[in-house]
Amino acid sequence: MKARAGVVGPRDMVKTICEIAEEYEEQLTTVPFEYMHAEEATEIVRKNQQDVDFWIFAGPALHAFVSKSGSRQPFFYLKLDGSSLQKTLLEIGYKDHLSLSRMSIDLLKERDVYETYRELDIPYSDIYFHELEYDTPLDKLLTFHQELYTSGKVDVCVTGLHFVYEQLKLQGIPVYKVTPTRVNIRETLLSAIEKWTTHQFRKSQIAVLLIEVDKIKQRTNSSATISYDAHRINLELQTAVLDYAESISGSFVNLGLGSFIIFSTRGFSKDTGQHVQYLLESMALVTDLPANIGVGYGDTALKAEENARVALHHAQNFEPFCAFLVDDRDNITGPLKQEENISFSYRTEDREISDRLKESGVTITTFNKILAVQKRTSNHSVTTNLLADWLKMTPRNARRILTGLVEQGLAQVIGEEAPSSKGRPRKIYRVMVDTNSDNNK
Repeated sequence: MKARAGVVGPRDMVKTICEIAEEYEEQLTTVPFEYMHAEEATEIVRKNQQDVDFWIFAGPALHAFVSKSGSRQPFFYLKLDGSSLQKTLLEIGYKDHLSLSRMSIDLLKERDVYETYRELDIPYSDIYFHELEYDTPLDKLLTFHQELYTSGKVDVCVTGLHFVYEQLKLQGIPVYKVTPTRVNIRETLLSAIEKWTTHQFRKSQIAVLLIEVDKIKQRTNSSATISYDAHRINLELQTAVLDYAESISGSFVNLGLGSFIIFSTRGFSKDTGQHVQYLLESMALVTDLPANIGVGYGDTALKAEENARVALHHAQNFEPFCAFLVDDRDNITGPLKQEENISFSYRTEDREISDRLKESGVTITTFNKILAVQKRTSNHSVTTNLLADWLKMTPRNARRILTGLVEQGLAQVIGEEAPSSKGRPRKIYRVMVDTNSDNNK
């Protein structure tokens, strides 16, 4: 399937981009959107996002306007760099025979301008800059050029903005527009096609949801009635799960009392956590028995189901009515749809770390969970109470784990914090993965 790219910019740039995009017609279809003023980009994106897969914008200055659209689609911006400036300087100096050493330039980075002038061996002591700032009003950029020209400090203005170019031109001020090179346009188009293709592939990956409701068989008091009551609950749960499976176009299988599996694709939801939380809430209306969900992604059904089982295991060990996710790269995220969650891996390819963890009695999964918790803190450190809260264990067990990591050089005590009540100060730890660091020895 071809990607649909919305191309946004002034008429000349849109025409050039669409012309170059024809080189990739087997992979890409362009939808042109021309404007007279950059501020129009906000409404263009807002009103037409359903008609395109991603957007190509004529320059980086459009970022401020596009961000107001609220669209979550991929955005790609053409760049202005030294090569773009060289093309403009050739036009100014060799075609129109104007001075290149007294000039005002906007949007380009000062470094790119200096390097270009040095390479061309042109004096740049009287070159004035206004680098790209996403919150700079366009009128301010216009004033920047006007004041420098009217005060006699520059002879020529160079801008990357169509609006500024047109206004200065109307006022009779010598002005040139710097535009992205054709090479840059090709690179941006290829990057957009590649990222969109990768995204589509990942969306088409298989997604497996394993749903488990615990203790259904223990719900009733009499063995004579267990079958009827358990099956009644199971039928109500099955209805909730079936409705959910239909909403994401997935296939549903009942694996037994309180156990279900759904097969779908990774693109079934832009917000997996929100959708899974909805299912958990629907099941909670049926029964107050603990329910958990494991979501797994994979290139094959076997891999996706394997990941879903790992995710379900973590969810069950965390707390009732929560869900975890394991993606195709073995990263674990959860609990889903919680204001705060952690993301970690259950594998490591570092043999030395693996050996040290075995000596300390800490599993690789637990170690990676600790690293994920530590990453969330402002000073990248952990305490026994923090770990106990996040990993659902006792402070004593958390202390044992951290002590073992310190003994193996995988953590160090970096300070102490005063206790909230009477007692000894609590140690603050920093867990490390660089086994070659002197601090770890």
